[in-house]
Amino acid sequence: MSRFRGVFNCDLAMGAKMPVNAFLRLGTREKIVLRFVRNFILSAGAGAAMLILFSPASSYAIPPFARKYQTSCQTCHIDFPKLNDFGKAFKDAGFKFPTDDDTYVKEPPVMLGAPANAETFPNSIWPGEIPGMPPIGLRYNQFFQVTGSNRNRFNPVAAPGSVPGLIPSTDFQAGFFSIFTAGNFGSDIAFWVDDDLSVAGENGAGGLGDAYLKFVNVGRFLKLPKDSLSLRVGQFELDLPFTQARTINLSPYDIYQEANIGAVSPGSAQQNVANQFAFSNVARGFEVSGGHQYGGYHYSVAIFDQNTTGISQSANVFPYVPSATASANGGVGFSSDSSMKNVYARASYRFNLERDPKSRHDIQAAGATGPREHTYLNLGSFYAYGDSLQRLPGAPDGSSGSIVINREPYYRVGGDFSFNYRTFNVFGLYMLGHDADRLPVDSTGAPIPLPMTATSPFAAGFMRGAPATFSGGFVEADYLVLPWVMAIMRWDQVNSTADRINGLAFATNTPFFAPYNSTRDRFTPGVQFLIHANIKASFEYQIRPLQFATVTNASNGSVLASNPFRVNSAVFGLEFVY
Repeated sequence: MSRFRGVFNCDLAMGAKMPVNAFLRLGTREKIVLRFVRNFILSAGAGAAMLILFSPASSYAIPPFARKYQTSCQTCHIDFPKLNDFGKAFKDAGFKFPTDDDTYVKEPPVMLGAPANAETFPNSIWPGEIPGMPPIGLRYNQFFQVTGSNRNRFNPVAAPGSVPGLIPSTDFQAGFFSIFTAGNFGSDIAFWVDDDLSVAGENGAGGLGDAYLKFVNVGRFLKLPKDSLSLRVGQFELDLPFTQARTINLSPYDIYQEANIGAVSPGSAQQNVANQFAFSNVARGFEVSGGHQYGGYHYSVAIFDQNTTGISQSANVFPYVPSATASANGGVGFSSDSSMKNVYARASYRFNLERDPKSRHDIQAAGATGPREHTYLNLGSFYAYGDSLQRLPGAPDGSSGSIVINREPYYRVGGDFSFNYRTFNVFGLYMLGHDADRLPVDSTGAPIPLPMTATSPFAAGFMRGAPATFSGGFVEADYLVLPWVMAIMRWDQVNSTADRINGLAFATNTPFFAPYNSTRDRFTPGVQFLIHANIKASFEYQIRPLQFATVTNASNGSVLASNPFRVNSAVFGLEFVY
């Protein structure tokens, strides 16, 4: 058997016998890996509870930094792209060593102006620098998915007379091919840009990820304590308690994907809420932050564009008012669908728990064989606020129509924790989503049935309705079994009554199709192997929430979901960065 070529053999992983001669030809490491994969999958159900109780922390660096400092990815990462404490300090410092950076650089930068120019400023340009070699990295991943036998039980929801699509039992899938660049321009000005050149093998499906400038420690100009104030400007992932954009998991956190769509099915208490905002979306704006991720306090406040309809920037153009780069019409488009801006704030405090004060306050703790991860407890909270805008056609006024404006304030609030002991890390968060509900009424004050269509009465105003809410979160445990083997167990939960009600009518705008219960749980055991520091093989098994595709009529005339089932899946991944 070739060494980790492509994806793992599913039959062997599930316990099928391998010819003795072939097994004997394997090297020691391959035998260990094969036994580990087989035993892990067979014991996933029984070991789930144990993994939740016992798991670690990780790291983060990209190939351009490995080249610049001539060091391994493991300097900043445990299981890329998860950062260790040194990687967090490296990122906080603006993608450079927290102290004595010049002494560790093996690839000198190109100076943009003589250092003496700083003394003649403002009569000269302030000196800066660019990396000596273009700091460019590439990342690619591919997948192999095995989907459970219930995968095609959704056929009854197909339109009458149509042929439903077929979901294959096994499938090789192209993932993301991404390019990224990051570094420091000198004067504590850091930059980061990443872009998906292609998704699913199609370059048209790619898109820009993070792209920003970060002005590190600008508080020094105000005589503030070191690292108490930094500024980030551009497009970026919000300062979430646990990153979605750079997670080690093959599947995203469910609560981050949740949009708040109110109940719209006829016969229910309808809600006029269709807020597409989710924490998985990128933010465009600016963020101020301070403190450190590796100990003590940390805070951030972001002001960013509001977009609750989900319209893309490139599609949001107008022929009569140009956006940037256009002198007459068109341009790059408008990112917002409202003049309001969203606000996001986060605050946390990390308690490093070593007894020795010096070790407790260092970037990494002192171990018997060298620096190691701190034992720590991190507690935090977060809050997001916005004011969703709706514009509905009102009664015609003469020869021109009128527009009725509706604003629905919304917020997301939650708390998070992370506990780390050596190579075991358990972390999680809980979040509540709340959107005010304003129901459209006609000229007589009667509610207009939803969803509104071309034949609906014109809206004359709005009345207060029941708020649309959801809640949920996740708990994940990571355990670094060996320096190159990470075991993972995760539990996701989302609670949304509206998603269940919408599912009864097979509404396509619900974030999760046809959930059987208001509370949906997903359990995801997994394991990852670093073949090299920059090459990783991953596996996860998703025990998914109950869904349904058929309904029955109850004796009281109501419609009930029936015959629930799960569509579980196993996903294998192989990726590399260069």
